Amino acid sequence: MHADSAPLAAAAARRHELTRSRAIQALRELDRAGARVTFASVATAAGTSRSWLYTQPDIRDQIQHLRDTTAKTAATTIPARQRATDASLRSRLAAALEHNRVLAGENARLRRQLACVLGEQRSARHRSGNDQAR
Repeated sequence: MHADSAPLAAAAARRHELTRSRAIQALRELDRAGARVTFASVATAAGTSRSWLYTQPDIRDQIQHLRDTTAKTAATTIPARQRATDASLRSRLAAALEHNRVLAGENARLRRQLACVLGEQRSARHRSGNDQAR
């Protein structure tokens, strides 16, 4: 390599990194917006070519992953910021289970209370002689 070509190589490397960052940013923005992520949509948003995207293994893998993910949920596209995480789903499940436990305890308490009141009514009827044959 000649000494004169060093600035050209540096400029090419900067241009490559700038293009990569634009592609990654476009990919994130499309996903965040809940838009369909495809090679064409990322290339258009980043101002690059689809063929260049295919030559970048990490970007290609991300696009394929998001494309497959969004294809499965195309009918119910939810933006990334609104998607539930596994941790939040587990938290909601734990809260629902705790709420169910509390309600079951309250139901049991109310049934015992009702049984006591009905027993007292039956005893009162029996003592007053108003117990009717059924």
